[in-house]
Amino acid sequence: MNKREYRSADLMIGGSADDNDEMIVEGYAAVFNQPTVLWSYGGIDYREEIDAGAFDNADLSDVIFRYNHSSDVYILARTKNNTLSLTVDNVGLKIRAKIAKTQTGRDFYTLVKRGDIDKMSFGFIVEEEAYNQETHTRRILKFKTITDVSGVDFPAYEGTSIAEGRSAEDLFKKYVVQRNDEEIRKRLLLKLI
Repeated sequence: MNKREYRSADLMIGGSADDNDEMIVEGYAAVFNQPTVLWSYGGIDYREEIDAGAFDNADLSDVIFRYNHSSDVYILARTKNNTLSLTVDNVGLKIRAKIAKTQTGRDFYTLVKRGDIDKMSFGFIVEEEAYNQETHTRRILKFKTITDVSGVDFPAYEGTSIAEGRSAEDLFKKYVVQRNDEEIRKRLLLKLI
């Protein structure tokens, strides 16, 4: 049960890549209640979905930000040094990262800003899950640990996002339209004011 897994979601960018400016990205590394097909076999789609309380009590103390979960790429940000912050809201696991001003960081930021990288993923260890035999859906009820968040080329969850900070309003509007949830709409509008 301590097996590390990875799933994907969108990303946003803020600021610019100048030496004087911070390179900020924001987005959702995980989204709640949006089933995704992990694989298909024999004409059956096997799905996964994340419960809205899945991050309650999860260890988020030392999470790193990477590109495509690769250990071959320098770390771009980290919770331990406060260059990465994680918050859980009604949509999912929201990230805000101050990308390192390394060549790797600048390259990554440029690709997010151009829209080449616009989704996210996260690495995790599950503590509790349930499986519905009829729908072939694994529901993650509790995470034990979140190990990393990553900007990715191909996400498992299409509802994830990453973009520049000044595009954050558009991303929030996208989620409100998709979810059509009045409570979320009110909370997001308050955050944007």
